[in-house]
Amino acid sequence: MCKGQALTFYSDVFPLGSVDGTPRNPVAFGMSDCSGTPSPPRCAFTLVLLDAARAVEARAEGALTEVGLSLAKLGALRHLVLAAEPLTLSHLAERHCCGKSNVTQLVDRLEADGFFARVADPDDRRTIRAAVTESGRAAYERANVLLAELERALDTRLGAAPRAELARQLRTLREG
Repeated sequence: MCKGQALTFYSDVFPLGSVDGTPRNPVAFGMSDCSGTPSPPRCAFTLVLLDAARAVEARAEGALTEVGLSLAKLGALRHLVLAAEPLTLSHLAERHCCGKSNVTQLVDRLEADGFFARVADPDDRRTIRAAVTESGRAAYERANVLLAELERALDTRLGAAPRAELARQLRTLREG
């Protein structure tokens, strides 16, 4: 985690379908020998957890394609939507826990999509800031609706109390 900050995205919920037109299924994500039998011998918990994380990520990525976003783009967009003012690319890189060159490329893509705009810093003309556009704000809001739908599906699938307990346990694992 970056400076103790955890980026929270929504969880495993809608049935595996396709991501970028590529069919996906649970076995496609499998690193372990754990898929296929109820309690396979020598099944590593870490590998099962990683398999689940990949499946969850693919589901979220698939949902976000509807609004032209990826998890990386959504994360950067989130920082700008929640910021009180446009952020310098250095500040965005720090908040997004990535290098400046990576955030520059990400901003380039978001700007090409019409979700960000580069604006001059009013106090220092040498500095460029990233500002969220109305289109970016709308995409962010729609992405939150899509991911909330995934959360509701998970509540239905697992039940609210077991999902809450799983979330608590995953936070414990994340924190070390």
